Amino acid sequence: MSSFDTSAFFETVGWSAAAVAVVLLATFGCAKIAGRHNVIDTTWGLLFVTAAVVSFVCSAGYGDGLRRYLLLLLPGLWGLRLAYYVLRRSLGKGEDPRYDEMLNKAKGNRDLYALRMVYVLQGLLALVISSPIIVGAFEPRPLRVVGWLGVAVWAVGLFFEAVGDAQMQTWRADPAHKGQVIDVGLWRYTRHPNYFGDACVWWGTFLIAADSLPGVVTIYAPIIMTLLLTKGSGARILEKHMSKRDGWEEYAARTSMFFPLPPRKPRAAA
Repeated sequence: MSSFDTSAFFETVGWSAAAVAVVLLATFGCAKIAGRHNVIDTTWGLLFVTAAVVSFVCSAGYGDGLRRYLLLLLPGLWGLRLAYYVLRRSLGKGEDPRYDEMLNKAKGNRDLYALRMVYVLQGLLALVISSPIIVGAFEPRPLRVVGWLGVAVWAVGLFFEAVGDAQMQTWRADPAHKGQVIDVGLWRYTRHPNYFGDACVWWGTFLIAADSLPGVVTIYAPIIMTLLLTKGSGARILEKHMSKRDGWEEYAARTSMFFPLPPRKPRAAA
């Protein structure tokens, strides 16, 4: 274990891609049975679990043992928690309006269009964002300070994501809050504690791999995930929907959009 094994690494990339493809095809089959394509939202976290398991198995005898276990357990815990949360939230509900809107643009077969624009695209994104996991599993050097910093950042991220989701679930369970904007707990400090936590999880995962080269090169992975969460299908679309609710403008004016900050005081009337 004196150097990074490029040949074994690229072989693992191939196995990871094949495993992710199998999971996506199984998800597509489930979506056809269920009659809704938002089933893939549950599978999103499982795609990273799949990449982590394949990387752990294939890197045996190549990468540092501690880093390999961290890059198996941390993404695994994150992905399984997210999949369980999304599954519980979606049970008994119909298709997500986002997918209906997208599929209405299909000029041919809707299922083939969904397979190309939803499943293949998410599979490719998952593989790219999983780069720190796959690369890090083959790094032979022992874990150092940067790696342990990554574990701490990951833990902060999981806290914000899990606690934020739990607070939202509790808020929605109260009928008195229907149509209102949540402004309690972590949601007082950021309009998207779950998305902020998700970003921290992937910056932490990157730092575990960035202890040494070539892990540093995978910095594009957390950048892509952060952009997806803030500018892509995450906060941007959610805020467009939330802006129709009463009290949203006041809440947005005093609450940080992404990074947790103390609530801003309202400006005095002129």
